Amino acid sequence: MRFSELEGLRVGIWGLGREGLATARAIGARLPGTRPLLVDEGAPPPGLEVSSDPADLLACDVVVRSPGISRYRPEALRLAGAGVRLTTGTNLWFAEHPDALTIGVTGTKGKSTTSALIAHLASAQGLRVRLAGNIGTPLVDLLDEVPGAVDLWVLELSSFQTSDLDASPRVGVLLNLYREHTDWHGTQERYWDDKLALFAHRPDMRSVVNAADPAIRARAGAFPHPVWFRAPEGFDVAPSGITRAGRPHLARAAIPLAGDHNLDNVCAALAALEAAGVEVADPAAALAGFRPLAHRFEPLGEAGGVLYVNDSIATIPEATVAAARALEPRPTVLLVGGRDRAQDYAPLADHLGAGSAVVGVVGMPANGPAILARLGDAPVAREMADDLPDAVRRARAMVPPGGAVLLSPGAPSGDDFADFQVRGDAFRALVADIGDRPAP
Repeated sequence: MRFSELEGLRVGIWGLGREGLATARAIGARLPGTRPLLVDEGAPPPGLEVSSDPADLLACDVVVRSPGISRYRPEALRLAGAGVRLTTGTNLWFAEHPDALTIGVTGTKGKSTTSALIAHLASAQGLRVRLAGNIGTPLVDLLDEVPGAVDLWVLELSSFQTSDLDASPRVGVLLNLYREHTDWHGTQERYWDDKLALFAHRPDMRSVVNAADPAIRARAGAFPHPVWFRAPEGFDVAPSGITRAGRPHLARAAIPLAGDHNLDNVCAALAALEAAGVEVADPAAALAGFRPLAHRFEPLGEAGGVLYVNDSIATIPEATVAAARALEPRPTVLLVGGRDRAQDYAPLADHLGAGSAVVGVVGMPANGPAILARLGDAPVAREMADDLPDAVRRARAMVPPGGAVLLSPGAPSGDDFADFQVRGDAFRALVADIGDRPAP
């Protein structure tokens, strides 16, 4: 559905986060005669007339759903049953750009870093690149780019955005599949299926997929024209760095990102650009200026001889394990806990029980006690904190000289923080305040 098809219809916008507000702006600019019904169940933005009742959307012909609104909510199913068409800002953008060269990136973890790597590497080749989607800039905010002004669109797409796509990018990337977001999707299997919807609408697309992920391998038939990374015939990881078809391609020392999980992301980025027809002539030179994204294994520097690392984006235990491994062999104290989302913390317990470099774990509300209990007989010290400041204080007292304090919660932010970014910013401020003060 194109924007022009909305003219004369009763249009609703459900959810007024970044994408919902961007959609309202786009409708106002393109269809000044259309006054959409705005519905949001939170505090309404100032200056807007907003309903808080999703039932009001039953009066609409079309409802543009924001990513935070689950399409499986009873209210959403009721709208569909009443003949109200649901679409998204992402679908509206794809309808306006059917011929654009697009790389869409999804996966449980690593989406933002991989998308940023693709955009950075492509820009280093002289391409005019736009990076948008879940990474921060809503696609509908970029509807009016001059035709021909963009060579490559790099789109980070969450499962909330891929679940009801009606178009696919020229190149799709799937990094990994872990258990996540079951509160939005209902089940793990549905979450994985909604990820795979990225590959369902373009038979000629190239599918860049992770051969090292068993859940992806098990679904090999779902991917048109697969290009496997982390496979010997493609871009793969070796002790020396990245290989291409078994031959050295990029030295580990040239990659400005810590952790083996980021080697996977570099493999995916190189494979995606190759699939899109973009040659990265000198990947080491192109990567030289890349910097880690905020809240994604972000080193904050040392204070009192202790390294502090902000990995607030880690909302599943598998991500926490990857971050802890990246700090080995430095003795590390983990800060874990947040909103409970029925995750299985066995991967973290197994890692700590196998002789890792983690020497202590500090739990935080709300599910910190459950995580600590799940660690069983793992040989690590453990304490429960009242909040993030208390967790930092306890970690400082626990960490040995030359060690690290790693915020990698393995859970989404709870009631104390709006999202992982606010949580990470709070941790950064606490670390900045430590300075050279003696440990408690």
